[in-house]
Amino acid sequence: MKQKQKTGIALIEILAAGLLVFLFTITNIAGDLDYLFRDRLYQIPRGISNRIKIIGIDETTLDEYGPMHTWSRSRYADLLAVLNQSDETKPAVIGFDIVFSGQVDEGDEAFADAVAQSGNVVVVEQLIHSKKTQRNADGILYAPVESVSLPYETLRNAAKVGYSNVAEDSDGIVRRILPGETVEGEQHEIFSRLLYEEYAKKAGFTPATIPSDKSGRTLINYSGKPGDFEQVSMADVLEGRIDARAFGGSIVLIGAYAPGMQDNFRVPNGGSSQMYGVEIHANILQSYLDGRFSINGNPYLYALLTALVGMLLMFLFRRLGPRISLVILVVVIAAQAGINMLLNEKGYAFSMLYLPLAGVLFYIYSLVRHYLEEVSRKRKVLKAFQKYVAPQIVEEIAKKGDFEIKLGGENRDIAVLFVDIRGFTTMSEALEPERVVEILNEYLALTTKSIFDNGGTLDKFVGDATMAVFNSPFDLDDYEFRAVCAAMDIVKGGEELEKVLLEKYGRSVGFGVGVHCGRAVVGNVGCEFRMDFTAIGDTVNTSARLEANAKKGQVLISDVLYERLKDRITVNEIGRIPLKGKSNGVMVYEVTSVDRNSAASLADHPVTT
Repeated sequence: MKQKQKTGIALIEILAAGLLVFLFTITNIAGDLDYLFRDRLYQIPRGISNRIKIIGIDETTLDEYGPMHTWSRSRYADLLAVLNQSDETKPAVIGFDIVFSGQVDEGDEAFADAVAQSGNVVVVEQLIHSKKTQRNADGILYAPVESVSLPYETLRNAAKVGYSNVAEDSDGIVRRILPGETVEGEQHEIFSRLLYEEYAKKAGFTPATIPSDKSGRTLINYSGKPGDFEQVSMADVLEGRIDARAFGGSIVLIGAYAPGMQDNFRVPNGGSSQMYGVEIHANILQSYLDGRFSINGNPYLYALLTALVGMLLMFLFRRLGPRISLVILVVVIAAQAGINMLLNEKGYAFSMLYLPLAGVLFYIYSLVRHYLEEVSRKRKVLKAFQKYVAPQIVEEIAKKGDFEIKLGGENRDIAVLFVDIRGFTTMSEALEPERVVEILNEYLALTTKSIFDNGGTLDKFVGDATMAVFNSPFDLDDYEFRAVCAAMDIVKGGEELEKVLLEKYGRSVGFGVGVHCGRAVVGNVGCEFRMDFTAIGDTVNTSARLEANAKKGQVLISDVLYERLKDRITVNEIGRIPLKGKSNGVMVYEVTSVDRNSAASLADHPVTT
């Protein structure tokens, strides 16, 4: 029944793990955090193209020519003249990431004429989106376009026009674009797409289509970080400090490149640095050139696959140890990262957060569960030990957490105590079985308490006899003296018990005790399916023979034990008596009192392991 219960709990945990991963992934419950994980994985700089160059309206330019809004647009005409002065200097495509809306002065026409004459210019418009979102036919939220901020008429007639809008995610980071959008039945394309198409015409290749999701968006795979693309000051170009031949055959983007111009954004690979809008379009353009866009893959399929992996992790964590489980967790996270990177190269982006997060949670859960199981196991062992050894020893074991008992056997010096009821057989014949058991339990309670109070280990009950050992299975200070003290406590307690039993049952009992010390083999004795931790050897046999010769109320000890304790005990010499198995007999002493107040008394030797 227990095994079925454990199997049921395991199955519930594994299914719950899969469900948790599935729900996490499909709901994208921690989207902003998942974006950060994706950014670290997908937005690794891959090197920028030397075909794309940026002419920045930077601080040098503003210092030299003044604020941008004070300029005549003839300055941009002058820039085109510098760039288009010869076939060596002429760029393949020129893009102005500047909204030229409204009329300023006569420079407007000069700039429009220069654009028309150049024939390779793309300028931007700005889509003005509503602040209120709506849902399309597929139930996807979007912000409809309310109006379009267009370049002045003569300029838009002379150049290609694309919108410069980029989309910010919920965390304010630009990760995706809408390549095209229909406004009042008219199709508009993004600025960087038009640059790409114009460049494809000049270079003689067919522009590729890019993937997009249900909402029409696609993810940008950034090639460079802020500042990576080659950038020069517009003032340096106009003043001839830069050789115009550097721009020959390239794609030139002109745009704001100074703080405070309200054209900088947070990007996935920028860290604390922001990227100017013209740099973002340079990255988008390179993605077009390299064919490196991606879209979010099927979330349901991915959630199902990661859920299966999560279930496998929970299954393995339940069966394996913490170290190998940690290795498996690291391998799975690394494998997911590698697979997701390969899929991203193929144009599909997937969540990076939830499987590793769930894996870590499952690992921590398995550690806690293993710990609680170990605590429960130790409690069971402690509870079992309490039946055999003194409570203070159990308490010390619990503090140290040491449960190892040497398997097989070890040779160590111990003291062995045997005690038996005198007259028990006669009494058991005269009384009802229930009364015999009651008396026996009273006796066993007394002997057990006396043994435990002195730090001994209860080895076994054999009928009406009790065997105890001292200094096994754990080291015990002053164990010889403790064994004798336990014997005297049993005899003294027997006197009180005798009175109680005589009054209660009309019968009395007494105890004979034998104690000996020496080397013995202690360890697990038995077979594979039934073992008993005990002591065997001549020391045990001698103690048993001493108990057999002890009269009612006597504690008999051997000469070996007497020599170790003679300064702390008072004895009567019994003399040398023959013991079974001993050819020369053993010198035996009867203990009459013990000096518990001596310098080496039990008070100075607490029970330790």
